Amino acid sequence: MAVELSEMIGRLRDELTVAMNSGDGAELRFELGSIELELTVAVTKEASPTAKVKFWLVEAGVDGKFSSAATQKIKLTLDPRRAGQLDRKPFVSGTEEPGER
Repeated sequence: MAVELSEMIGRLRDELTVAMNSGDGAELRFELGSIELELTVAVTKEASPTAKVKFWLVEAGVDGKFSSAATQKIKLTLDPRRAGQLDRKPFVSGTEEPGER
């Protein structure tokens, strides 16, 4: 099953949110720093009047589904921030600190 790049980033966001919430009450806390992802993606374009370019993650045993697509390696660096507090990085776990939402 192919996964679009935007869906993968959404899943990563969900997993980080779970990690943040699962550490409630823990003494040790981690500040979430930059996240670096290196991915191999297939770039496809539909041949239609409303054609869009899509980036798909390529799995390790590709079954030939993207055999006619160009594959590229891309590196993304994400710098996560909490909505409404763009100047602060979130904590991965633990209780809420004063001023943290």
